[in-house]
Amino acid sequence: MRAIGIVLAGGNSSRMKELSNKRAVAAMPIAGGYRSIDFVLSNMSNSHIQKVAVFTQYNAKSLNEHLNSSKWWDFGRKQGGLYVFTPTTTPENSYWYRGTADAMAQNLDFLKSSHEPYVVIASGDGVYKMDYAKVLEYHIAKKADITIVTSTVDERDDPSRFGVINTDADGRVTDFEEKPITTDGRQVSTGIYIIRRRQLIELIEKAAEEERHDFVTDILIRYKNVKKIYAYKMDTYWSNIASVDSYYNTNMDFLKKDVRDYFFRQYPDIYSKVEDLPPVKYNLGSNVKNSLVSSGCIINGSVENSILFKKVYVGNNCTIKNSIILNDVYIGDNTHIENCIVESRDTIRVNTSYVGENGQIKIVIEKNERYAL
Repeated sequence: MRAIGIVLAGGNSSRMKELSNKRAVAAMPIAGGYRSIDFVLSNMSNSHIQKVAVFTQYNAKSLNEHLNSSKWWDFGRKQGGLYVFTPTTTPENSYWYRGTADAMAQNLDFLKSSHEPYVVIASGDGVYKMDYAKVLEYHIAKKADITIVTSTVDERDDPSRFGVINTDADGRVTDFEEKPITTDGRQVSTGIYIIRRRQLIELIEKAAEEERHDFVTDILIRYKNVKKIYAYKMDTYWSNIASVDSYYNTNMDFLKKDVRDYFFRQYPDIYSKVEDLPPVKYNLGSNVKNSLVSSGCIINGSVENSILFKKVYVGNNCTIKNSIILNDVYIGDNTHIENCIVESRDTIRVNTSYVGENGQIKIVIEKNERYAL
């Protein structure tokens, strides 16, 4: 593919509450054995993009460790490769990334030293499959300056979390409102963009000169009536996980057979860093229904409509319903957990109960937790 990739994975989301206290949103565990960033990196690899840069910043330790080898996504090549850029203090600059445009401005050499004519920009907090080559074909056919991939959100999600877009009959963007207070629109930006590399360099340099730092507000919205910006409508599964409810719902979607088949069994595949762990052990007295249980888990109790990530221990007479248990959690005997997200490395004491009530998802973080990533 005649493009390089940029993955924006440096941001934080207050809507994630305590879940983003220890990790970047792009490092959030998904579907038992993945991280959020695995989906965009897999899409880049499957689209034959050979050179990809990941911009990290907030709580980047676990994300950087996850990306410590490019081989998992097949970027370990003589040509191209996976590049991870964190903010760097220099004699000319002492700022962290002040926005998405500033992140690209501080790493402009990556763009200037590349030779591919196009750039695919994508956020690291989306769960989806996409062939970016098809978007590029659309971009070229429309003779667009910038193409934005859009999706239609359902009633479960709040469109005001996103950029809401209106288009004309030809697909050209006529209005773009970033995170409106109220809106009736359902067509939103997925945070995936295609733009010619030289034009991106020009726009980023101009924004930097004017002390403008956000790619959406200072470039896309500012130039929507000047540049030819088109929308490419995505009609397959897409979810942004950057809120507690959307993170919970996205994981729970993987309990649906059609969603599991789409991501796990249909080509192309989604790749991730692999750990050498034993298979799940179901002891006498365990009872598991409609759940995803990952490698390294030991189950003694009852698990229903839940997702258990790696190395979770469930004690005797435990009941876990409609919950997400993150990596390396020890759950003591006679524990009841329902409608919860349990943080990684937690130790849940025996004879305790955690229940999210009135449709609210309860985040469980014990004070006796072990160090978590």
